[in-house]
Order: sequence, then C-alpha cells, then structure tokens
Amino acid sequence: MKILYTVQATGNGHISRAMELMPYLTTYGEVDVFLSGSNSHLQPNLPVAYRSNGVSLFYGNTGGLDYRRIWSAFNCRRIWKEARDLPVEQYDIVLNDFESITALACRLKKVPSIGFGHQASFQSKHTPRSNKKDIAGEWVLKQYAPSKAYLGLHFKQYDDFICSPVIKQEILQATPTDQGHITVYLSHYSDEVVVPALQQVKDVRFEVFSKKVKERVQKGNVTLYPISNEGFTQSLIHSHGVITGAGFETPAEALYLGKKLLTLPIKGQYEQLCNAAALKDFNAVVVDSIKPDFYFEVMKWLAGVPVKPLQLSHSTYEIVQKAIEMGREIATSSSQVWSDRSPLSQSYS
Repeated sequence: MKILYTVQATGNGHISRAMELMPYLTTYGEVDVFLSGSNSHLQPNLPVAYRSNGVSLFYGNTGGLDYRRIWSAFNCRRIWKEARDLPVEQYDIVLNDFESITALACRLKKVPSIGFGHQASFQSKHTPRSNKKDIAGEWVLKQYAPSKAYLGLHFKQYDDFICSPVIKQEILQATPTDQGHITVYLSHYSDEVVVPALQQVKDVRFEVFSKKVKERVQKGNVTLYPISNEGFTQSLIHSHGVITGAGFETPAEALYLGKKLLTLPIKGQYEQLCNAAALKDFNAVVVDSIKPDFYFEVMKWLAGVPVKPLQLSHSTYEIVQKAIEMGREIATSSSQVWSDRSPLSQSYS
C-alpha cells in the first residue's frame, strides 16, 4: 500500500504529530510526506517526498497575524501548478492534515482523501465554538481543505468521528514532576514583549522557548531557550505550569500531564478562539493579550484552581487504524462510483 500523508507546516504542532504517527503508518505500507508551509521551527524527521511553501500563516510581534506578509507570500499561479503536479493519483490513501494544495489536487484529479487532524473536528456542529461569531473563520475551517471523509482530533470526543489528541510517547511514558518553573511558548509574540512582562513576576522562574535565540540566554528570572522538540518536552514534563497560545498539541500535552495552563489565543485566528472556549472546560485560563497588567493575570492564574486532566479515549495505534480503514473504505467506494459512471458500464446498463 502507498500512503501520501500531507502536512500543514504552519507552526510546529502538525509536524510534531506527523513524526509521532509515522512509525504506525509505515506498518501499513510505504509512506511519502508532502510538507507544505514555510514557518515551522522544528526539523521534520519525516520521509519528505514533496515540499512547498504552501499557504502559510505568519505572526507579528504582539499576538496577531501578519496579514501583509501572508498576502505577499500568496501566489495563486504557483498553488495551481503545484496542485496539478502533485501525484495524488499514484497513492492508495491520501491523508490530508489541513493542506489546501492537496485538497485542490484531489479535486482536480477526482481522488478521494481523508481530512485528518484537529481542524477536521470542526466539521461537526458539536465541536465547541467561540461566542464571537466569525463567518469567514467558520468557512476556512470547513472549506480550506475539503475532503471525502474526516477523522478529527480534539480535547474531547464531541462527535463519533472525533478521536483523542495524539500525545508524544515521551509524554505518555513520563513521570511528571514539579520543579517550580513555568514553560512558555508564545510564537505570536516577540521576545521583546514576552520577557519584560514575565520579569515583573519576580518570584517565579520562566523557561521561554524562543524562535530567535540560538543558545541559552539568562535574563533575570527568565531563561530563553532555542526551540527543540526534546528540550521543550522535558521542560513541559517538569514544569509547574504552561503559558502558550490556544493551539492544540501543546495545550493537550499540558492537560494530559495535569499542568496548570494559561493560553493567549492568536488575535484574529478563529480556530484558536474556539479552542479557548473548549479549554475553559478544563479550568484553563484564557487571557486576550499581553497588556501592562499581564503580571497580575499570571499571579491570579498561579493562585487559581488546578486543571482537569485530559483523558485519552483512543491510543495512537487506534487512531491510525481508523484512518487506514477509512481510507480503504472511501477508495473502494469511489472506485465503484467511477466504474459505474464509465461509458463501458453505461453501455451495458
């Protein structure tokens, strides 16, 4: 069996999940990866056969999206050409983790795909949404990478096609400790904004993972580290709590470990606002942005109630098994549909 696994590489979460799934996927056959995006900070230990700048999101320095950079990187002609050139028809199963070029390629070549991952869970009306309605945001979640079928991941099983988050083996096998520090990853803020805000909380140690520094840098009670999968995971396992965006992978890992969680959703990103709404059910604290009184928000959070730990209802093995079974099913049904529509079959009807 040949499997094409297409991964949205805007940010690190999709890549981290792909690396965790790969050993399970390869038990079913040969796997090629299409990596799409240009602003992740992890080195992908993946069998990358195709690569593209894709349609990437870029962040500013103060918690929001950099719309000018996003628009300047968008190239409709390139995207159309890459979709035509991507050989989706050569694979038995196309597993698409929210990647738009793959979705277009499958549509052009009439190849069924499985929409897989966190964004796929928003195909359900039962998945939590932000109180602030966003028609454009809702459209993006449902139509940015449309597929034949969906297998979603979320904090809870809000619908029958939604599974648990994929948690790294290092996290699953860890014995968490509390060494007193707070692990911080805020890729949508610059160090120049984050560090002064945290330095005001003088009696707390912070380990900040930065996309800017290349080696460890000490600034009072704040230590800056370069982004690395292993370094961040160890900091998380032994932390007292976590401050991060309202993404999916890092909050899921923090909740699984029972760590206190404070999130700052990316401004203007509807998915993160929806995630923030879901995280409140776990006693996670949501703060809109880093303001002059941010230190007070941090102190109030540290004095607050513990989180409700995340419970896994599916193992990684079970999630991959579901994806493969779904892929086989839609491939068989689609082949039958196209066979029924062929001139030969019609001539004998």
